[in-house]
Amino acid sequence: MAGAAATVCSALFTPAAHASPGTGAVATDTWPPAEASTNTQKLVRWAIDTADHRGMPFAVIDKPAARIHVFSARGQWLGSAPVLLGAALGDRSAPDIGTRPLSQIRPEERTTPAGRFVTEPGRNLRGDDIVWIDYDSAVSLHRVRSVSASERRLQRLASPGARDKRISYGCVNAPEAFYNQLIAPLLGKAPGVVYVLPDTEPFATVFIAASAYQ
Repeated sequence: MAGAAATVCSALFTPAAHASPGTGAVATDTWPPAEASTNTQKLVRWAIDTADHRGMPFAVIDKPAARIHVFSARGQWLGSAPVLLGAALGDRSAPDIGTRPLSQIRPEERTTPAGRFVTEPGRNLRGDDIVWIDYDSAVSLHRVRSVSASERRLQRLASPGARDKRISYGCVNAPEAFYNQLIAPLLGKAPGVVYVLPDTEPFATVFIAASAYQ
């Protein structure tokens, strides 16, 4: 069953035509894909036109849609995929959550924070390579991994429903093949930027400048 789910998840990837993380060589007329929300498109236009990503590779995580869109340092779209997110709705991390063991994190505190984050490569306690979104809050972007069989994480990734993808303690889980192909070579090697769209606060509250952008 897990193998079948992984195959389905791979089919859900939206690769940009001729994408090459190393060179950024990709047809620019392929963005946006059909699943890119209006707020995602607006934020991407603003980030590229104002160079807010500071010449670094970047990604936009659309929490309401539970999808990630990855871009090169030159602002060219490389691909998109479904992601798993924090189980609880909310756009802020609880105070001192990064210092607490998982067993002490209450269900309502399992949020993926919204905002603009400068990422850095790192490793978790098991030695796996990850991308730190917010180190102090212990929020990272990493390959999907099964905490327990009952969570059905691979099946959740394959589900068309965004609500099915709310399962983590706050970290962002990406499909393994997508992570290996795009995230690891870009955000996993050097600093980058990740923009996380809100799910409870207004878009204009979190991204003031981008919200007014046309």
